[in-house]
Amino acid sequence: MDYKEVYGTWCTDSYFDEETKKELKDLEGNEEEIKDRFYRQLEFGTGGLRGVIGAGTNRMNIYTVRQATQGLANYILSENGQEKGVAIAYDSRRMSPEFAKEAALCLNANGIKAYLFDSLRPTPELSFAVRRLGCIAGIVVTASHNPREYNGYKVYWEDGAQITPPHDKNILAEVAKVTDFGMIRTMAEEEAVQKGLLHIIDSSVDDEYMAELKKQSIHPEMIEKVSKDIKIVYTPLHGTGNIPVRRVLKELGFENVYVVKEQEKPDGAFPTVAYPNPEDAKAWELALKLAKEVDADIVLATDPDADRLGVYAKDTKTGEYVSFTGNMSGALIAEYILREKAAKNELPQNPAIIETIVTTDMLKAVAKEYGAALIEVLTGFKYIGEQIKLFEQDHSHHYVFGMEESYGCLAGTYARDKDACVAVMMLCEVAAYYKLQGKTLCDAMEEMYQKYGYYQEGLATVTKKGMDGAQQIQDLMAGQRKNPPKELGGYKVLRVRDYQEDKVTDMETGQESPTGLPASNVLYYELENNAWCCVRPSGTEPKIKYYFGVKGESVADAKGKLEALKKDIMGE
Repeated sequence: MDYKEVYGTWCTDSYFDEETKKELKDLEGNEEEIKDRFYRQLEFGTGGLRGVIGAGTNRMNIYTVRQATQGLANYILSENGQEKGVAIAYDSRRMSPEFAKEAALCLNANGIKAYLFDSLRPTPELSFAVRRLGCIAGIVVTASHNPREYNGYKVYWEDGAQITPPHDKNILAEVAKVTDFGMIRTMAEEEAVQKGLLHIIDSSVDDEYMAELKKQSIHPEMIEKVSKDIKIVYTPLHGTGNIPVRRVLKELGFENVYVVKEQEKPDGAFPTVAYPNPEDAKAWELALKLAKEVDADIVLATDPDADRLGVYAKDTKTGEYVSFTGNMSGALIAEYILREKAAKNELPQNPAIIETIVTTDMLKAVAKEYGAALIEVLTGFKYIGEQIKLFEQDHSHHYVFGMEESYGCLAGTYARDKDACVAVMMLCEVAAYYKLQGKTLCDAMEEMYQKYGYYQEGLATVTKKGMDGAQQIQDLMAGQRKNPPKELGGYKVLRVRDYQEDKVTDMETGQESPTGLPASNVLYYELENNAWCCVRPSGTEPKIKYYFGVKGESVADAKGKLEALKKDIMGE
């Protein structure tokens, strides 16, 4: 059927509720909107679903959620995982509770147990709960930091990490087989409860998650010394972080935590921010206003599902609040953990730091300083989670810390996804450590630059929407593969890593070697003088992303080099 026929079916078939039909009938005459809603099935990618909320096959709604869940259920049944069941969490976004319930009841109708949180929870707590409850899989309903009109659906496997090979491809295949809504099962909530299939997760999981967070603290005695002096401003940006973040800081002893009242309560409309993303400067206006009023040392923001942390810190030399990238805050935490554990003789044998290929090269220097292995993985925290599992299986290394440039990190192995709650508590402990020395996080960052080098990184994106967007992105990647650049931003290209073709090409000799990582549509250019550039299509949005990094003689020098590299890459 073409999109017009599918639209007609949704408008008339008794399977769809009256509210859905009305929403669609109101679109009569708006051909472009109808086409966009029905020209394809909302893609179930390697992480799950993400899209605009609304009626249609190319939208997030109860029907597309059921369809994806039926495919997941079929795979779980093929793995005999029905008794283990599936843990389900959701964030503060519009329709999140409804989508979570629909997923649970679809699983239940297939004879699979579902363990559902009674209210919103951070994504990393879902990762923890999967392993704590012994489930075969997990689902979290969230669109992370996307704009308010979006929602999403991420799938985790029994190790607590987002799905990786072979499960991702196998689940994808099962979802693709669900081509008719008649193939989808669901059941009434009352029946699911009576049959012992639907379970509500009690507060013991919250308590155990909190206990695991606090175990990551290295110097609780230091927090006690400055607990009355250090001032912290925090905003959950209308998301899930409010309760767990405030609880862990309180239980660790931090006394002066100021929460942005206007952004404290969960609200899927995100009334105070157009884009609830700690990476967006506009999301910080209210937090920085409060920080100036109370003279805060640090200002923190978590995204709606509390897996990303954004940071500002006061520079006492200028009196201004300085923004920290995810690379900067992650590097501070990484060095603190390595340095302090080494000083206490608590570093495990064969310690390892894991980062994605687009994360700061400063981490390589930090790992080398403390004798830790530095392992690179593809973009996506699921690959960091996968490494933790592999370490447990082959005992090759002990995981110490993992991070990615996009404001996500994880200390400890209680979860297998990035966790802004643990990032908050660790960064506050780092701030306490330096406060005792009369220093700020800005001072600490400058010390790292002086010790390891002035590393700077950037990100630029190009959006290609609509039916032709995906093809344009593919064409762009194919063109770069066919004709790799010899120079970028004045830097000579030394090697090209093509992860899709699994080859690294030396641009001078033509010699080829394998990348050693799974196949992925990613190109990485190793440039002279410690510079680099990486190009990849987004896995969740119609965008192509350009990452780049340089090393300079000072912050100003590095920023100048970074800007020149960016302009050349973007053709400005």
